[in-house]
Amino acid sequence: MAKVAKKVTMDELLAGSEESFKHVMAGDTVKGTVLSVKKHEVLIDLGAQGVGLVPRREAGFARNLKVGDEVTVSVIEAEMEDGYVLLSLRKAVKDKGWDEIQAKLDAAEIVEVTPFDANRGGLLVEYEGIRGFLPVSQLSAEHYPRVGSADKDEILQRLNSLVGKEIRVRILDANKKENKLIFSEKEAIKDGLAERFAELKVGDTVKGVVTGVVDFGVFVNVDGIEGLVHISEISWERVNNPADYVKVGETIEAKIIAIDKERLSLSMKQLVEDPWISEVENLKKGSKVEGTITRITPFGAFVQISPAVEALVHVSELGEGSDVDPEKIFTLNERKDFKVLDIDKEGRKISLSIAKK
Repeated sequence: MAKVAKKVTMDELLAGSEESFKHVMAGDTVKGTVLSVKKHEVLIDLGAQGVGLVPRREAGFARNLKVGDEVTVSVIEAEMEDGYVLLSLRKAVKDKGWDEIQAKLDAAEIVEVTPFDANRGGLLVEYEGIRGFLPVSQLSAEHYPRVGSADKDEILQRLNSLVGKEIRVRILDANKKENKLIFSEKEAIKDGLAERFAELKVGDTVKGVVTGVVDFGVFVNVDGIEGLVHISEISWERVNNPADYVKVGETIEAKIIAIDKERLSLSMKQLVEDPWISEVENLKKGSKVEGTITRITPFGAFVQISPAVEALVHVSELGEGSDVDPEKIFTLNERKDFKVLDIDKEGRKISLSIAKK
């Protein structure tokens, strides 16, 4: 037996019609389907509510949308002169962007970002319509601005040089509620670094590019791994200023003297023969030498007796009593005659006394 169609009352028809053609109001949030995506505007099919338009100023938020996508939009103006409903895509794109970001974070996926600005703390980036931050501490050895702590302007200059350049990163933290999005370049390269670390061993000679020169040494990028040549490992000579020996951007060779989880300890001087050994061969215990006062301390004075050999005149050799003041006896850069008291080749120490006239 055929089913009898249910009778619909006029009131029900009118109620349904009223619901279908309900007018939207400013502030409403509605769903629609993307009709077209143009350079300066996006059209959204709102069904019975008509067609909405996303204006030029928000067109940038639509770059990841395509025709047929369903979106949630906010109503800015219910009806413009041309009949369109004025809409905002900002919230819709941000919501979609956060979903994409969370998926990338969960998968630990590597993505590319292009910084649009910089400050001394790091780089400002935008990804999936969301603004985020790439801190200085999360930059790779290649990009980390290793400069003296006082050179704040140079730090900013180095970071500004990265603006507009694509950088491969992983998402470190994403919090939609707090509108926080943090990226890390270190995390993006750590897998490759682990493989490179495994290939290196103490004693290897490596090449690297100088990325920073500071008071205590030289930072070097060794195929993505950060290395440090401490000031004491730059030269067999006494080094007062590392910048006198290397410049940022210069390629150098160095010997690996230690390896930890994040950094290589390097030596430049150990790739050349120690001149101290050959120069000290010319010295004999009891012989007289001429030298230049290089440092004066409460416990004595240091004397340069050859390019690579520095010796000490201890305060005990300057007179009896505890009130002897080396600064009253010596003058910096003064040349004097001394007598060699002792030569400790193993400890690399030479003791002197003032030569008697």
